[in-house]
Amino acid sequence: MWDKQQKGKRVAGSHAEKKAKKPSRLTRQQKILMAVAVVMAIVLAAVVACQRLFVEPELISREEDPAKEAIDYGEGTQPRADGERKSDNWYTVLILGRDTGGGGNTDTILLASYDVTNQKATVMSIPRDTMVNVSWDIKRINSVYNMNGQGEKGITALYREIAQLVGFEPDYQVVVEWDAVGEIVDAMGGVYFDVPRDMNYDDPYQDLHIHQEKGYRLLSGDDAMQVIRYRHDNNMKYGYPDGDLGRIKTQQAFLKAVVEQLLQVKNFTKINQFAKVFQNNVETDLSFSNICWFGQQAVTGGLKVENVKFVTMPNTPVPCWSRTYRNMQSYVVPNARELLDLVNNELSPFVETFTLSDLDIMSVNSNGSVSSTTGHVEDSRAALPPVKPAQTTEEPAENNEEPLVDENGNVLDPETGEIIVVAPGTETDPGTTGSGDADPGASAAPPDTSTETKPETEPQTPVATPAEPEPPAAQTEPAPETPAQPTAPTEPTTEEPGFAIIDPAPEG
Repeated sequence: MWDKQQKGKRVAGSHAEKKAKKPSRLTRQQKILMAVAVVMAIVLAAVVACQRLFVEPELISREEDPAKEAIDYGEGTQPRADGERKSDNWYTVLILGRDTGGGGNTDTILLASYDVTNQKATVMSIPRDTMVNVSWDIKRINSVYNMNGQGEKGITALYREIAQLVGFEPDYQVVVEWDAVGEIVDAMGGVYFDVPRDMNYDDPYQDLHIHQEKGYRLLSGDDAMQVIRYRHDNNMKYGYPDGDLGRIKTQQAFLKAVVEQLLQVKNFTKINQFAKVFQNNVETDLSFSNICWFGQQAVTGGLKVENVKFVTMPNTPVPCWSRTYRNMQSYVVPNARELLDLVNNELSPFVETFTLSDLDIMSVNSNGSVSSTTGHVEDSRAALPPVKPAQTTEEPAENNEEPLVDENGNVLDPETGEIIVVAPGTETDPGTTGSGDADPGASAAPPDTSTETKPETEPQTPVATPAEPEPPAAQTEPAPETPAQPTAPTEPTTEEPGFAIIDPAPEG
């Protein structure tokens, strides 16, 4: 019995050995060719996937793009939308940070210019208090979005004002909700950043709570959002001495840290996480594949953080009289020559050199009227010297105290913490300078109540207000400090005729 079992095993083993020694039908050369084919198929699949993931944006002017609505610039300057570019791949993108918790204000405005060919980028922050050429009384740039009905119309109107401010239409626009900042930071695993100061602020009405300690450390998404939104503590005694300009400096430093850490190759493995953030928090005319292409070009092209320049629009703080609030409101106006140089040398993608008449830059004249480098002021009443009521020449002492405001500049009741809506024209309007000024960029701000013809986008509800004294008859056609239309030079020149930068009006 035992011999039969052993014999059976030997027979079975001999059959197995014969099978193992059976020659393969494929030669060694054929196997190699098959392996090469498999590798090529994998590479081809990867290339196709990359082509779908990384798609270069197509440069099409707004007028040529059927998906975009043409913009009516009226009597204002017509910005450049096409022309010869300085390099083959030079793109400009308008980035707007929208605060859904604070009424949808677009208080963060960035204009990015990226020369992909030479791997250089410039990002300019535009302060929220920048004076722009609009038809209503309070001319801060952060009022444009709400005064035009918010949504797509508000974004288009803001795009128009920025295009006129810099003289050219940005190629693309990106509207980012605040929540996206925190989610991107979390997707990156946090961002190392040097928090510049202790920060303590609470606004229960926005569910906003900021409590950060000074120092260098790894910030979570929530930490990051607190840091970039902070302006001052609740008691107003602690905060950035220069207000919103101080916050801009911190935002720029933070963005630089994000760019430096985002360019690390390890973050390319987190594409799916970034795509989800993009889908939930970003509105743009760029596709996610276009944005991935920019990222790919930055990483593979060798973009270095030192080649990404963050700047703030050159500006000067000035006060300007408000017909609505019967007091001086604080603005910043662009420093015309410096902004022109920045546009020509850093921001504009076009070879053509701009002059001051190509940019719509506002200024406040010594007599209190406002002017534009284009020679055209949308608000015709603001182009006249203001007529101030006699009782406002001396402000009561209590009105000189800076009021309590929230992160969006809305004046708050110091006892209840609720937003105060002040009727235009009242003498008790709190605040005459700084962050206490009325902020029409906030959702609760009142409309301009002047008797001038309003645009369809401006609120039409009348509000009771004391009659504004009419200017003397002799001033119906005042001599403006800039000509109605700049005279075209007969020869190329870097000086724009007919424009003078005049000292701002004194407060009071």
